[in-house]
Amino acid sequence: MSSTNLFSAGRIDGFATPNRIVMAPMTRSRASNEVPSELAIEYYSQRATAGLIISEGTAPSAMGIGYARTPGIYTAEQIAAWKKITDGVHAKGGRIFLQIMHVGRIAHSANRSIPDAPVAPSAIRAAGKMWTDTQMMQDNDLPRALETAEIPGVIAEYAQATRNALEAGFDGVELHAASGYLPMQFLSTGSNHRTDQYGGSVENRIRFVVETLQAMSAAAGGASKVGIKLSPGMAFNDIQDDNPVETYTELVKAISPLGLAYLHVMRSAEPANILGLLRPLFNGPFIAGGGFDLASGNEILREGGADFVAYGRFYISNPDLVARFENGAALAEADASTFYMPGPAGYIDYPAL
Repeated sequence: MSSTNLFSAGRIDGFATPNRIVMAPMTRSRASNEVPSELAIEYYSQRATAGLIISEGTAPSAMGIGYARTPGIYTAEQIAAWKKITDGVHAKGGRIFLQIMHVGRIAHSANRSIPDAPVAPSAIRAAGKMWTDTQMMQDNDLPRALETAEIPGVIAEYAQATRNALEAGFDGVELHAASGYLPMQFLSTGSNHRTDQYGGSVENRIRFVVETLQAMSAAAGGASKVGIKLSPGMAFNDIQDDNPVETYTELVKAISPLGLAYLHVMRSAEPANILGLLRPLFNGPFIAGGGFDLASGNEILREGGADFVAYGRFYISNPDLVARFENGAALAEADASTFYMPGPAGYIDYPAL
């Protein structure tokens, strides 16, 4: 049993963290024309006491956009807007990674600036609907299957997004390989019916993620500025895998030697022991996420089940979450009706203690 708790100092990517509390990436839908809002400067700066902030999911290209009012990191205007945000976080003594998110098939044309159909490993439409500002709720679009020859170009977009993120002042980047988006679509048997070197066997299905991490690491000048988020067993966005334990144990064994900044894993009901299965396979900092509170966060750190704990919903309404946890103060309740609405309400107006 360790004496480590949420308020113990930690280390990621060669920098010390004042605590082991991570602000999880959360889509908040405040961008305008795929450019982060000025409001985001205050939003992220308010939360800079976290050991590490991981930004909202941010597209590496116009093809990677699928939702309303989400940002990118592929134009000069976007990079300049993000630079104001990272400057604000650093001025408060914080650290921030950019989460790079390509949605793949989870997209609707009304939310995109390009006319092209979304891309995916296979031409399989994801069940479910998403919000569009002009047409309200709509079915996800039918994606086009990527040609084998196109895949290096998609990977190159992740590499360029990594370079852009570092230019914008981020301390590192996180590959979003969770929640049913493009990398997870390659990993999962339900969405990947390919017959080339990117489909079929588990070795082939993990190839896209491994090659993407390698390209991002090269772009960053080293893997220690690159993390990855996984959500084994999560059914969000109509994702399904026949054997998630096999898929993710093989993936983690393949990426562990890369020297990544961290592995960020969301726990789920099934497989219930996924954190315990993956933790020993990864040689580096391990971030656990998925419904932790103060007590359970301290418990998993004490037991050695993780090095850091990620908090999402609590950070929406408690910008000073670290101080509230330290002082045993009550947590403010979040207003779910404002999670994805434009404007400052429910975004930057939650008071600190």
